[in-house]
Amino acid sequence: MEIVSDKFSIDGHKMAYHPVEVAKLLSAEDDISKLLDIYPIYVEVSPVGACNHRCTFCAVDYIGYEATNRIEVDVMMKVLEDMGSNGVKSIMYAGEGEPLIHKKINEIVAKTKEVGIDVSFTTNAVAMGDRFIEESLQHTSWLKASVNGGSAKSYAQVHRTREKDFQRVINNLKKAVEFRNKNKLDCTIGVQSVLLPENANDMVDFAKIVRDEIGADYLVIKPFSQEESSINRLYDNIDYRSMTLRANEKKLKELESDNFKVSYRSETMSNYHEDQSNRYTACYSTPIYMAYLMAEGSVYGCKDHLLDPNFCYGNINENTFSEIWKGENRRKGIEYVLNELDVSKCRVNCRMDKVNRYLFDLKENKINHINFI
Repeated sequence: MEIVSDKFSIDGHKMAYHPVEVAKLLSAEDDISKLLDIYPIYVEVSPVGACNHRCTFCAVDYIGYEATNRIEVDVMMKVLEDMGSNGVKSIMYAGEGEPLIHKKINEIVAKTKEVGIDVSFTTNAVAMGDRFIEESLQHTSWLKASVNGGSAKSYAQVHRTREKDFQRVINNLKKAVEFRNKNKLDCTIGVQSVLLPENANDMVDFAKIVRDEIGADYLVIKPFSQEESSINRLYDNIDYRSMTLRANEKKLKELESDNFKVSYRSETMSNYHEDQSNRYTACYSTPIYMAYLMAEGSVYGCKDHLLDPNFCYGNINENTFSEIWKGENRRKGIEYVLNELDVSKCRVNCRMDKVNRYLFDLKENKINHINFI
């Protein structure tokens, strides 16, 4: 039986399954007033600024892990109602901190689902306790744990934490999978690792832990991507053409089964070394189809440009989400992205890279023989 490795479209995009929203972009052409009417399909929300780890590869270390930055639950409830009534389809709780630290996260999750928005998490899973599993897993479409070491030693090195956290995370995820299976919940549970020199030799053994001990649905192994504003520069010279880093790719794929997938993002790794002159020259996803909500309340059009005023549209503690999304700051932001932003200087392999490639080809008529369906 042939095993489909990317059954969850982890190394792709799903924009093609939103033709109505894509049509709005194409029909708007360069009319900013029409673009302002398009609400994001996907929003990333950072419930808290604090984080219980200090990962060596953290892209948002420059934000400062501010413990005082926290979205108040009453404010978030109003934001969710606003988003739900205006067509926002999904929220990933992640951000510049660890989302499960928020004391009201279960109430926030329940409200998100209530207003018709799909829920997901990216978490280090250290703080994932019984209450979250029992109350919020039922409302969650997928949960992805960031576990960036295949042994207690490499995990502690990369996460800059105690070695015992490694087994704690494994136990938490195992408990979540068992609860999911017992209650027949429709929640995909996976693990993600950034491939680094510290953990490269552990990945085969770790994949066996993820498959056999945790019982997760997948393991993603992805490349590091340097955030321009990040303080961390440990991996500036990382080279994914190195056979040392990628020596275990074949062995990892051999561990797949009908119930367990390994998404080894080799194409994404290769993007680092492609000719950037062939890259898209305009970003159509950032100001249109996604938003990022910081823990201190600011709404941004792109996670990779936090603290850049060109991408900041307002703050939910001062205005409603609709007022912000259709406001003057976003108008200026769209104009900046479409007319001034040099995407060649943006982070390679950003979250919206595959979406951008698709939208750019459509918008600029770059698809060869398009009518031969």
